[in-house]
Amino acid sequence: MTETDAHVPPTGSTAIWPNFVYRDAPAAIEFLCTAFGFTEVARYGEGSTVDHAELAGPEGGGIMLGSVRPESSLHTLPPGTGAAYLVVSDPDTLYERAKAAGAVVTHELQNEDYGSRGFACRDPEGVHWSFGTYAGARHPG
Repeated sequence: MTETDAHVPPTGSTAIWPNFVYRDAPAAIEFLCTAFGFTEVARYGEGSTVDHAELAGPEGGGIMLGSVRPESSLHTLPPGTGAAYLVVSDPDTLYERAKAAGAVVTHELQNEDYGSRGFACRDPEGVHWSFGTYAGARHPG
């Protein structure tokens, strides 16, 4: 591997990882998997402390999260803050799943004037999650 290669993510890897801090990270992991269809792929820590966890998105991508810890590089990030938008192919089914799991809907499921269908909600600690069919503007390259 050359020095240049070290800066190029492997094919199929996630290049952007939103990070979140939770007061109760194990409960957050359970909620995110149940409500939004994430899959836990890594968890490090002991007992109820999650030093680092990775969750794969239901249709690609992923997030990282952990417990509030003073030694964390994210120690100044208040728990329950942050936002993420995930592209989904079936927002209607996910909307019902999220509501059934107790997500607080902040933007009802609807068709948007820019061609997306989606909704927004908050998880139990307050992180804002948006889901929709909009996959971003086309760009050259």
